[in-house]
Amino acid sequence: MLTTYELRWFYPGTIPENIQFWFEKHCLVQSSQPQEPREDLYLYSPECEFLGIKLRQEQLEVKWRQAELGVVSFGEIVEGKLEKWSKWECHDSTGESFQAQQIARNPVWVSVHKVRYFQSYEVLDDYSLQAVSENKSINNGYHVELTHLTINENNWWSLAFEAFGDDARILENLQVTANWVFSSYREQKLLAVDSYAYPAWLARVIS
Repeated sequence: MLTTYELRWFYPGTIPENIQFWFEKHCLVQSSQPQEPREDLYLYSPECEFLGIKLRQEQLEVKWRQAELGVVSFGEIVEGKLEKWSKWECHDSTGESFQAQQIARNPVWVSVHKVRYFQSYEVLDDYSLQAVSENKSINNGYHVELTHLTINENNWWSLAFEAFGDDARILENLQVTANWVFSSYREQKLLAVDSYAYPAWLARVIS
């Protein structure tokens, strides 16, 4: 089980050019092409914003919201709803379960296509930051991502922070890193009303 503190914002349309430029310049170590597009299948559970279940690349992921921690602010133009989540990942070594084709035509599963720009950072003992590769194993760190989303032929984009680590440090990990990232942010306001996790976003775009 992985525990994370998360901040996310969702907006309709494609990623604005100024947001893309800011993210590539200040968040990515190397301004490179995004990862290959991918498809995630989400189990749509109306009025259940505390639980997220998705299937991706023959892996089932279950996320449970442990707590809503209120609105946090970073400077004068950024505010978001901070949430604490727990995540479990399920694998089937036989390859018989968690196959997308088994559920592709079931209407309770919703397809979301993503193109994600992603950077991981390690939070060192003195709370300084060090960029690392996505697959490196670290004890305290965070991920920052900018994602283009397509659902039901409609475009959306999302900015997200996901901090993890020792229980005594995880909140500080997020505060330190978000303060650093947003110190260079001069773009559109990010508001708490647009800040929520994937289950809440699905409820808004599907209803």
